Amino acid sequence: MSDQQTRVEQPASPARSGKAAALGWILTIGLNVVAPIITYNQLRDHGWSEFGALLVSSAWPVLDTAISVAWRRKVDEFAVVTMVFLAITAVVSLIGAHSARALLIKDSGVTGLFGALCLATLLARRPLMFYFGRKFATDGTPESTAWWNGLWEFEGFRRTMTVMTTVWGVTYLAESALRVVLAYALPTDTMVIISPIMVYAVLGMLGVWTALYGKRSQREGERRAAEADAKAEAQARASGAGATAS
Repeated sequence: MSDQQTRVEQPASPARSGKAAALGWILTIGLNVVAPIITYNQLRDHGWSEFGALLVSSAWPVLDTAISVAWRRKVDEFAVVTMVFLAITAVVSLIGAHSARALLIKDSGVTGLFGALCLATLLARRPLMFYFGRKFATDGTPESTAWWNGLWEFEGFRRTMTVMTTVWGVTYLAESALRVVLAYALPTDTMVIISPIMVYAVLGMLGVWTALYGKRSQREGERRAAEADAKAEAQARASGAGATAS
């Protein structure tokens, strides 16, 4: 099916409920990001092991998944990926020595494994960024979810999701490798400061790039659609003029 045909059949984005979207954002960020971090830090401050603190803090994304199932009657992929990420962190924390340098390298291993996960989903039916995008571009209602899923029919949309997932995967693999090198090259006290800065800096840059690239891809798709419309209209006029002359 051509982009032009798909575009005609594809419905416009449904109006989103502001309250539903806001509540979805609050639950997502609160249960998948804020609550796990606070829980982990509090338990560590009270003498819990890394593994125990991670295990307990991972209960929050499980709760988010339960809420998603009860509210939307489906499993939320974002929460599932978060739980997978926490599981990877827990497994990595059990491997090897427990020195300060080893812990820094383990943190790098976690982001590296996430990058590998991104690239692995390129072999799946849909890449990881498709599900992340659906989480934040819709309010979870059947109408908005169906609209987002329908965008997959666009070749340009599929290419955008693939490129985004590839860039995230490669970037996190590179970031992981760089942090491992720095963990050996720099004093531990220095690396303890640099490591979290790198994590948030890379995440911030990826977020900005993703937003800009998404907007550029959308503009490009709109431009191509307008050109296709103009071409179709010109062909229709030419056919009409030919029929009149004959």
